[in-house]
Amino acid sequence: MFNDTSSPLALLRTRRSAKPRKLVTPGPDDAQMRSILEIAMRTPDHGKLAPWRFVIVGADQRDALASLLEAAYLAENPDASRVEIEAMHQFAHQAPSLVVALSSPVQSSKSPLWEQELSCGAAAMNLLHATHALGFAGGWLTGWPAYSDRVRAAFGQPHEKIAGFIFIGTPSEELKERPRPDYDAAVSRWSPLA
Repeated sequence: MFNDTSSPLALLRTRRSAKPRKLVTPGPDDAQMRSILEIAMRTPDHGKLAPWRFVIVGADQRDALASLLEAAYLAENPDASRVEIEAMHQFAHQAPSLVVALSSPVQSSKSPLWEQELSCGAAAMNLLHATHALGFAGGWLTGWPAYSDRVRAAFGQPHEKIAGFIFIGTPSEELKERPRPDYDAAVSRWSPLA
């Protein structure tokens, strides 16, 4: 299931984010998921702290995740509508595979928290690149569930944060290119002050 690319740069240029609700089976098997996560962990990491963790949510655990999201949402929004609760249920059941990426900073380290959080983001990006290299697509979502203390407590410790829910599967339609930042607007050359 490898993408047909002529070079590693071609692979990087063709990665696209997918809408998790548009991802279908198959998703990665256990060996492919292990490979994806091993590649994700090959990331810049000041101090060799591994300030991130990944939690795989199995297909057989999606109903439990939906129940968690629904209960947590209702606890914070007791007047929630049926549509809002259904959105939590649908969130939990998107795509065949799900990995929750957690920022897990080492609090005793002298490495700045910001650098540890950047390392987590880089690990999640590596996860998406590895997903694409194996011929799948991924979608990295946050939204309300990523910022709920009750949801975070189901996955991690109080000092951790959910960096994202990374849904993985096979695109059900061609992934479209989205507008990218203008190079000249995003890149400049430094000029030292005289």
